[in-house]
Amino acid sequence: MFHDLFKFESALAEYTGAPYVVVTDGCTHAIELCFRFNRITSCEFSAFTYISIPQLMRQLGVHYTLRSDYWNSIGEYNFVGTNIWDSARLLRRGMYRPGQMQCLSFGHGKPLSIGRAGAILTDSYAQYRELSLMRSDGRDLLISPWERQQTFGEGYHYCPTLETCAMGIEKLSLVDPEPKYHQYPDLRTVDFTG
Repeated sequence: MFHDLFKFESALAEYTGAPYVVVTDGCTHAIELCFRFNRITSCEFSAFTYISIPQLMRQLGVHYTLRSDYWNSIGEYNFVGTNIWDSARLLRRGMYRPGQMQCLSFGHGKPLSIGRAGAILTDSYAQYRELSLMRSDGRDLLISPWERQQTFGEGYHYCPTLETCAMGIEKLSLVDPEPKYHQYPDLRTVDFTG
């Protein structure tokens, strides 16, 4: 039943050089799963990011500092103090960094624009396994029907649609290898207390 999801994960792994890929329904949710998995309580990140990131930090209770640096020249930034990257504006062959968790976006205007979807790149099978369960309501997608599964851990409803995965497989070979992105406004000028 989840053939296209697994096939899309495999295609992304081959393309990016990541040993394992977990596809999600968006980059912000991918970042959320990484923060939850690693139990991050504080970090620093670029003030020039999308508004969903500081909102996510508020929801998770993560203490954060906005930094004055921009995204790097290829379209990503690190959550300083972690191995987690917001790579929303980047998708290129062999981009994976060993030991890191890189979160991708496939939304409008991204290198692979297929709608509401994202992914986590990792080289840890343990991370892949746990994050896969977390993104699928705690479900092991290899067990069908799901009612046969007896134990469920922490889970979120963050699976992409199978149609989106099929579109990703189809369009991956058409990705422009040169990243094109605009800078976001400085979020240090935004009031998050309201």
